[in-house]
Amino acid sequence: MKIGFIGLGNVGGKLAGSLLRNNFKLTVYDLDPKTMDNLSSKGASISKNPKELTQDSDLIITCLPSPKICREVMESKNGVINGLSKNKIWLEMSTTDENEVKRIGKLVKQKKAFALDGPVSGGCHRADTGNIAIFVGGERSAFEKIFSALSAMGEKILHTGELGSASVLKVITNYLASVHLVALGEAWTVAQKSNLDLEKTFKGIAISSGNSFVHETESQVILNGSYNINFTMDLVLKDTSLFDNLAKKLNSSLEISPMIVKIFQEGLKSYGPRAWSSMIVKRMEDKNKIEFRAKGFPTELIDKEPEKKGYEI
Repeated sequence: MKIGFIGLGNVGGKLAGSLLRNNFKLTVYDLDPKTMDNLSSKGASISKNPKELTQDSDLIITCLPSPKICREVMESKNGVINGLSKNKIWLEMSTTDENEVKRIGKLVKQKKAFALDGPVSGGCHRADTGNIAIFVGGERSAFEKIFSALSAMGEKILHTGELGSASVLKVITNYLASVHLVALGEAWTVAQKSNLDLEKTFKGIAISSGNSFVHETESQVILNGSYNINFTMDLVLKDTSLFDNLAKKLNSSLEISPMIVKIFQEGLKSYGPRAWSSMIVKRMEDKNKIEFRAKGFPTELIDKEPEKKGYEI
């Protein structure tokens, strides 16, 4: 199976690296030549545009920062759609809007090709080792056809149902992670003002009913002060807005979601769109004139688990 990968950012570059590490024939495309050169040095081929990449591939993967950019990559003159032909498979691994992936999916189907959405969850450090989780929506036959590639990029893989279902589940999980992160900022504020030992507080939360994946990961770089989670403020605001907009479309009356969007809007305004998303807790540090710091925590998260072959859950 020949694979084409478009979008080599913080997540996409690592997923593409996992495919190369597992000996897949890979062609890549990105607007940044450095990211392509990095993978080229490891054995990937470079394409001059998405259309050419698509024509030379059986599976075409996109991992892009926004629905707008995905539209451009898919529908431009030299885009993916114009390179598709019968039985090729498009896998959208971006975090995107359910309706948008379905709309583009119809264009893909018109080419007698298959469309799947396959967003990932678990952090960039796990994408780097092939241990990230992958949600996949779309036709079961296409899912099974590309499972070897999915199992190289991720560990726990869930087929969620029809096209678009994976994107809905992904924005739900990202929303929950964002809520946990904002709540941690308030929890660390009370812990610091209570003069608790923050290293012991980290351990205490980790063994308690208040624990979360976000605490186990992001609290480490918060306490270090680097905040380096390899995920930026603008992307979190995009994800939380996707969830909030979906809730509005479904006529759901929510209370916390609008507050989370507002908080991340303030965070983006204060620290900039490319600030690490975990810096949202810095709002609490700045407001209360305190710092959440403890010794012994890393500047960046590293997945210490050995790479495992992916499996369906």
